[in-house]
This record gives sequence, C-alpha cells and structure tokens, in this order.
Amino acid sequence: MSASRIALVTGANQGLGRALVEGLAARLHPDDLVLLTGRNPQRVEDAAREVTQLPGTRARVEGRVLDVTDTAAVAALAKELESRYGGVDIVVSNAVARLLPEDSQAARADEFIDVSNTATHAVLRSFGPALRPGGRLLVVASSLGTLGHLDPRLHHLFESASLDQVEETVESWRRAIHNGTATEEGWPVWLNVPSKVAQVAAVRAVAAARREHDLATGTLVASVCPGMVDTATSRPWFSDYSHAQSPSQAAVAVLDLIFAERVDPALHGELVRFGRALPWHDGTPLVEQDRIVTP
Repeated sequence: MSASRIALVTGANQGLGRALVEGLAARLHPDDLVLLTGRNPQRVEDAAREVTQLPGTRARVEGRVLDVTDTAAVAALAKELESRYGGVDIVVSNAVARLLPEDSQAARADEFIDVSNTATHAVLRSFGPALRPGGRLLVVASSLGTLGHLDPRLHHLFESASLDQVEETVESWRRAIHNGTATEEGWPVWLNVPSKVAQVAAVRAVAAARREHDLATGTLVASVCPGMVDTATSRPWFSDYSHAQSPSQAAVAVLDLIFAERVDPALHGELVRFGRALPWHDGTPLVEQDRIVTP
C-alpha cells in the first residue's frame, strides 16, 4: 500500500475539472499523484503536461483516458488503483455533457443522462469501496439538485432511495422521454433538473449506507455545488455573468472542503455549497421558459 495520496478528477481537460486538478496539484505533496482524466487522448495529454509545468504545481500529475460512460472502464480503473496504490484518497466526479439552449432536450437525453447520471452511479459504485480512510468522494452537482425543484408527484421516487432505486428511477425517466410520456408523468422538459436531483439522491444513498464508518474514519462522501461558474458549458445559459466565478475561483471552496482537517457530520451525504449543506427539500419546480442555470 502506498503512503502517498492518490487523487482523481473526471472531466478534467478544461473548466472546473482542470482548475480542481491544478488546485490539488498545488496543495498536495511531491510524492502524491493527481490523475487528470477525460475522453480525448490528446486533450488529456496536453492538459496534464500544462498543469505539470505550472509554477505552483507540487504533486505529480498524470493524464489518463477515461470515458466515464463506460462503466467497465470506470470499474477497471478503480481496481487498478486499489491494486497499485492500495486505494484512492480523493475522487471528484465532475464530467458533464455540454448542452446548448437550442438543442433538443429529448434528442440529447441519452448522452446527457449517461454522462451525468450513469457515470455518477459508476463512480460511486467503483470508487466508494476503493476510498481509503480519511478520503473524499465528491460529485459536482448544482443547487438545482434539491428535491423541491421537482414536481411533488416525483418526490417519493428519490426520498430515502437506495442507489439501485435511484438508478431504476433514472432509467424510468429515460424511457418516459423516449416514449413521450415524461411531461404527463411530471418530469420537466429541461434535463438538468432531474439529472441533478438524481445525482444528489445517489450520493445521499451511498453516504447513508456508510455514514457510521465514514464519520469514524474522517471520510467524506458528498455532492457539491460550486456556484455560478464561467465555463463553455454554462455560458450559453446565462444572460448576466457579472457574478460568475472563474473556474479557479470556483474550485477554491471545493478544495477547501477536500482539505478540511475534520469532517463536519452535517455535511456528510449532503449537497454542499460554500461549506454549508443545502436542505434536501428546498426549491420549487422551475417554469419551463426560465431555463437558467442556478448556481
């Protein structure tokens, strides 16, 4: 088993993921390793090289090609890290599918759900068991991930659900989109709301099952809301960017959570925004015309 810390970030070629890798590489020690992952081999290689060359970088940075929608590949990487290093200390699930306002939500549903939800489930299932005591397993979501943003008819599907039940609900939602019955069942047209709620529900399910052990070992499993971030993925959805953070600015609160000396029990399993848990039942269903990404 390696005494060095092992960190991994998905969706790390650019934007917030890239900023998180930079922050981890600056805060960790020279014997530690940060894995920068993404789907495009050239972008992964270029990004890892650029981070390595930054003046503030201390830890080792390696690029790894990982398609998070390939659940077998996610599982294989987790097993590799367990075999080679004895596990992993920091995992940030950050990958997201870029969706433009003019895109057909239904036409892009499979890709969006695969990247945001199927991948989240795979990361939780594969890296949860590989997380070493004192580790951090975080899923980047948004404040749209609180249950109140969904139609009340759907709340029971996510309330106190297991990970298996969340997965089945996500697949049921996917089928409803393809069958043309999603709207009558109460699902919003905008994919981002149920996707984020499902992400947070999945984290809550996994965290609940391991809470006692995690709190005894100083381990944190949570979802995080970084706030409004100026990225290529989010920019098309905003009309006012005056309060948006750069990816590097948005990464600070997430990094502070990762490097906190102790785990606040009130944050375990919760959706954390700027160091505070957002109440699970907060929010109101969004009007379909108001498709603005809420930080």
